[in-house]
This record gives sequence, C-alpha cells and structure tokens, in this order.
Amino acid sequence: MSDLLHAYARVAGNDAVDHLQQLSAPLKGAKFVHVNSTRVGGGVAEILMKMVPLMNELGIDTSWEVISGEDKFYQCTKSMHNALQGDPVHISEDLLKAYEETNSKNADILRPILEDADYVIIHDLQPAPLLTLCPNRKGKWVWRCHIDASKPHPPVWNYLSQYVKDYDASFFSLADFAQQLPHTQYLIPPSIDPLSDKNMDLDQTEIESTYEEFDLDRKRPIMLQVSRYDRFKDPLGVIDAYKLTKQSVPEIQLVLAGGGATDDPEGEEVLREVRDAAGDDPDIHILLLPPDAHKTINALQRISDIVLQKSLKEGFGLTVTEAMWKGKPVIGGNTGGIRLQVINHHTGFLVDTPEGAALRIQQLLSDPEKLKEMGRKAKEYVRNNFLMTRHLREILSLFTILDNQSKT
Repeated sequence: MSDLLHAYARVAGNDAVDHLQQLSAPLKGAKFVHVNSTRVGGGVAEILMKMVPLMNELGIDTSWEVISGEDKFYQCTKSMHNALQGDPVHISEDLLKAYEETNSKNADILRPILEDADYVIIHDLQPAPLLTLCPNRKGKWVWRCHIDASKPHPPVWNYLSQYVKDYDASFFSLADFAQQLPHTQYLIPPSIDPLSDKNMDLDQTEIESTYEEFDLDRKRPIMLQVSRYDRFKDPLGVIDAYKLTKQSVPEIQLVLAGGGATDDPEGEEVLREVRDAAGDDPDIHILLLPPDAHKTINALQRISDIVLQKSLKEGFGLTVTEAMWKGKPVIGGNTGGIRLQVINHHTGFLVDTPEGAALRIQQLLSDPEKLKEMGRKAKEYVRNNFLMTRHLREILSLFTILDNQSKT
C-alpha cells in the first residue's frame, strides 16, 4: 500500500482502502476522464482536485478536462443552473446558441481524448452536450448532476434533457433531485477529502493567527458562513440572522467568507448587495478569499463557535461537511443536500428563516455542552458517510455495474 493509501486508511479505516483496491483492480490501466467547467471555485472542482490523484494512485489512468467559454456561455449556464433550481428563467436563443457553439468548439479539442476513453463522467450542465458531439465514443458515459434539480423550470429541463437522455446512466446526490430519464439513475452523495488543506488537522499556532489576520476578537463568539457569493446561499439572510442574534447576544461577530467561481458571472453583483446590507457594522467581516485559501477556511471553521449554511437551494453543500468534520454542529437551510447531512437536533439544526437561525444560534451559545455533544456526533457522521473513500467506492461500483450489464 502506498503512502497516500496508508494516509487514507488512518482516517477512514483499512477496510475502506481495501475495498477501493478490490474495486479498482479490474479497472487498472483503463482510461477514465472527468469533465467539468472550472478548475477552481466550487465543490465540483474541490472534489476532482483530490479524487483524480486518488484514482491514479489506485492504478486507473485518470485525467481531468475543463471546458472553457466566453461571457455569453457562462451567462447561459448560470441561467440554466438557476432554472434547474426552480427559477422561471427565460434563456434567449442567442445565449442557447452560445452554449451549443461553445460545446462544439470544446468537443473539437477534447474529442480524441473522450472518444478513446473507457469511462467518462460529465459533471453538471455546462459540458452536457459533449456526448452528442463524440459519435465514435467507445466507453461508458455517465452524467453527474450536482445541482438541486428537484423542481426544474420545465422549458429549460426539456432543452437540457435532449443532451442528457442518451448517457449510459446518470447520478444525483439525493433521490428528490432525480428526473425522468430513459436510463438508470444512481444516488451518490459528494464527499470531502480529509487529507486536503481544507480538512487536515492544523497546528494551533496557525489556527490562533487567524484571529489577528482578520481582526477578530478571540474572547467573543463568532458565527461563520463559508460560501460563494450567490443568492441561493442566502448571505443576506445570514446577515439578518446575525442582526436578530445581536439583540440578545450583543458581543456576537459574523464572518462571511467566500470567493467566486470562474463559471459564475453573478458573484460581483451579490457581493455588492452583501456589502450594502452589512453597512458600517464593524462586527461583520466580509472576506473575499482566493481559490487556494484552503487552510484559511480550515482555520476559520475551527475558531468559529457557530457555523451556518443558510442556503435556499443546495445540491449538497460541502461546506456543511467540512464544518462537521471539525466537530461543529451546523445550522443549515432546510433544503436539498443539507438535509442529508444535518440530522435535526443531532448533528445540527435545520431552519427555514433568519428568525429560526437566530433562535438556534442563541440556543447553542447558551448551552456549551450541547454544542460540544452535537459537534462530536457531526464529526462521526461525516467519518461514516461523507469521506472521499466512500464516494469513490460508489463511483467504481457504478461503473462495475455498467460493465456487467453490457456483458449480459
């Protein structure tokens, strides 16, 4: 067993790594390709950054390809993203043309790699048309939807499904997200990598320095939300919850920590709205972090007393898993993949409003023992359900199933 696999075994257990080795054995030397639309920013990129090296370590020839486009392409895909999450968005023919042409241009570049691959996973809607643009493909292709597509806007879903329907299979994070498609669908929740800079143990000196770096008072409670500046993450609702909490806990501090993703053109506008809502309150700290600020986020999660992820829609919410891994109960929006992680009253609290969030914040701050107990449960829940080893095991199992089906 290599050093990397030994490191995973120390965290997830020897059985988890042994199982990965067994599942990967028939796939050794096979060509496996992941495709998405950004190498930095967002949960998909964070997962692939660690999953691809782990797959190669197991002897699977794995690569990660990223499609690129111009502004109109990203305007279109952001609108599609919002529409899949339920917004009644109208997308113009001009933007749809940019979407199709961008995929065609990327297919011209990637076609030799994709058609030669034994296994391909296309992540989310941005590169979904690539399957139809690779007529000589020889391998199994799977579409992976990371989005809360439980109630998509019908015209947009009907448009997208013409590209998705011919995949060999698709997989979603939750059963509620799955849609009517003419192929088998699987449920595979995402995961965190416990060995990454964002989740590894940190030296206490490194943790303590975070107070000074961001002008935080170590003697006063801190509430934190880590996320892109996106309306579906509800940063304005977090500020409302903070203001309500401050009425009874005047010493509270709020940190909103995040950045943008290269495929999200709305981030700057949302950031302006957040800054306007914060006003000149010195206890609201709005941090615009670079994509590689993983240890900073790690430290912020460790020094925080309360962690929120008050999303209005959420495919999964890796920041929830990350905080729970640090022994923090999470107050999360009662939606999507957050419900899979936050077991109400056990690993955190589910809320629907800023008022509900403020109530739960006050409850936890007034009962430190309850906070610690829920934090312990949260960490174990992640260890058993949401680590990279479990995630990859299920992906390898999926392709094993597809291979066996084609042989019968």
